[in-house]
Amino acid sequence: MPGATKAIKTFSLDKEILVEVKRTKGKLSESERVNGLLRSALDLERRTALAEEAALFFARQSDDRLERRAYEAAGLAAWKRDS
Repeated sequence: MPGATKAIKTFSLDKEILVEVKRTKGKLSESERVNGLLRSALDLERRTALAEEAALFFARQSDDRLERRAYEAAGLAAWKRDS
């Protein structure tokens, strides 16, 4: 992510994860690889939460078309913003 500020943090990682990061990093540094993996995981987590929220909303089987259209419009706006 261009222009992103960096902070030095210390985390403990399982040895198996470290081995996999080293194996798959290619030309990237290990820190760059870990940051990319974390960004992907956070994006997946965010998308999963949105899908669960949508499933809960539609499970109510609301007959209110205006409410449903408003929710769909808000969901589309969120997807466009997050993409």
